[in-house]
Amino acid sequence: MSTTPSPAPSPTAGVLRAFASAFGGTPDGVWQAPGRVNLIGEHTDYNEGFALPFAIDLAARVAVRVRPDRTVRLVSTHGGGVVELGLDALTRESAVGWSVYPAGVVWALQGRGIAVPGFDLALDSSVPAGSGLSSSHAIECAVATALTELAGAGLGAEDLVLLTQQAENGFVGAPTGILDQSASLRGAAGHAVFLDCRDQSIELIPFDASAAGLTVLVIDTKVAHSHSDGGYASRRAACELGAEVLGVDALRDVDTAGLAEAQGLLDPVTFRRVRHIVTEDERVLQTVEVLRSAGPAAIGPLLDASHASMRDDFEISCPELDLAVETARAAGAVGARMTGGGFGGSAIALVPAEAAAAVGDAVTAAFSRAGYRAPDLFSVSPAEGARRVL
Repeated sequence: MSTTPSPAPSPTAGVLRAFASAFGGTPDGVWQAPGRVNLIGEHTDYNEGFALPFAIDLAARVAVRVRPDRTVRLVSTHGGGVVELGLDALTRESAVGWSVYPAGVVWALQGRGIAVPGFDLALDSSVPAGSGLSSSHAIECAVATALTELAGAGLGAEDLVLLTQQAENGFVGAPTGILDQSASLRGAAGHAVFLDCRDQSIELIPFDASAAGLTVLVIDTKVAHSHSDGGYASRRAACELGAEVLGVDALRDVDTAGLAEAQGLLDPVTFRRVRHIVTEDERVLQTVEVLRSAGPAAIGPLLDASHASMRDDFEISCPELDLAVETARAAGAVGARMTGGGFGGSAIALVPAEAAAAVGDAVTAAFSRAGYRAPDLFSVSPAEGARRVL
């Protein structure tokens, strides 16, 4: 007796149920924006350098319906009940929990003189929070894409990158650059986004790991991190100090040949921070050339070198990330590195597809032996950027 397999649930089913349960009826539409993995190029964005992220096949989805008044109501499938905000009295203090991200987008839109209507919004996200995969930017980019369309604002992807950065910096209080938003808003399936953070120009670089027999394995250490705490801000301040002492607009303007002179001008800690940025920019450029000429299987040593630089020079790794990276390499990964802002979150390992299960098992066993919380492991692929889906 044969049976017909049940159809896969619609990716919008969860957010539509949440909307109907909280607000009744149907939304005006559903928009989604993906999280991202940064293949290489960490903390280079606010130094006007280069980065190579890609949008992933995990996303935040928002169902939105315009209201006739000046009220915003927000609900998430992750719980917490309905949050209600007033458009005419929107402050950082009025937003609680995850609502700070849509509230920040509204605040940034209003700051540009865009008349944002009242609205009801339900959120459903598959991007793990605190994992270093940019769950907060996925929410902001989905909300920004929805509200600009509903308000008839006519803003393009480049405008939305800067708008969501303004929301992060000025409302949320996180001094982030433009890397995460650029990947989420401008990503494409099968490609990484080669981003010049000085002028926002991008080039889509083919990155089809599966066609090369590889898998991008994410190892979520479950060590939560936050970009609004002091670690991220102190690294940015050190970079700004380094640029000031070296007499350049940004560390993008220092090359590896200039590091010898920099060492004589900077204190040891600031020099190490500068050295990471300068060498990381160079690694991004090298990775792009290797992808063009030899493909994904040849970039492993660059991923490894990036992690060593973040661990030793920028000092943003942690024991769990280091163990994940070292174990993945020993178990057969082509290369591995922490990804994201650091101080927790995730590592990525570029792994031969047939070895993915063995690498995952080795990492899980190593975490158990070390007494660490069990990590989450899953594979990701380059996906399309933010868009309306219903």
